[in-house]
Amino acid sequence: MTAMKTETSNETRLREDICRFGRSLFERGLTPGSSGNISVRLDGGGWLVTPTNASLGFLDPAKLSRLDDQGRLMSGDAPTKEVPLHTALYDTRGSARAIVHLHSTHSVALSMLPEIDSRAALPPMTAYYLMKCGATALVPYYRPGDPAVADAIKGLAGKYSSVLLANHGPVVAGDTLEAAVFATEELEETAKLYLLLRGMNPRHLSPEQVADLVKVFGVTLPEHGHERHPTTSS
Repeated sequence: MTAMKTETSNETRLREDICRFGRSLFERGLTPGSSGNISVRLDGGGWLVTPTNASLGFLDPAKLSRLDDQGRLMSGDAPTKEVPLHTALYDTRGSARAIVHLHSTHSVALSMLPEIDSRAALPPMTAYYLMKCGATALVPYYRPGDPAVADAIKGLAGKYSSVLLANHGPVVAGDTLEAAVFATEELEETAKLYLLLRGMNPRHLSPEQVADLVKVFGVTLPEHGHERHPTTSS
């Protein structure tokens, strides 16, 4: 009985957290209208996700979609059409407990630039970008809700917690909802820096500085994640 009450209490808290973070992201203009979605895995199995056509700024904890481990709706409103995207990231990245997908302006703009390296969409510009996001992969464009995006995510083999969907927006996983939100915000700010400095030959972190961050903070980078960052499309 105590375990069941604890599980129920944890789910209630997570529902409230999703709504709280969603409202914060919306009010700061990081995902307009009814765009974007958030999901969190539940300790007892299954997960919570924001409903389809719902604004992150006006979520109701009681109406969040509760899915089972196979992604089937158990209760709440119909889920976001991006369920395949979330499912693929959870399936391939075992440490992921929460996922945030936004249509944040600077990250979307970055995903449209011709020179972006699909293995490292951003160069190592700041320590906190590396510490929170690692490297960011870029996957090709798929229409929103296209199940094929799941295959693209699975093709990354769980090596990236931070992914840009071309002409669409960022998808970021974290070991907590807070971590996923903070990493998404860091990605957006770094994309903004990249756009501000584009064409100005800015100074990035050196390989030695990147290696130091990896050693001190346990940053995990995919192979080739920040070994190079071309200025022209390859």
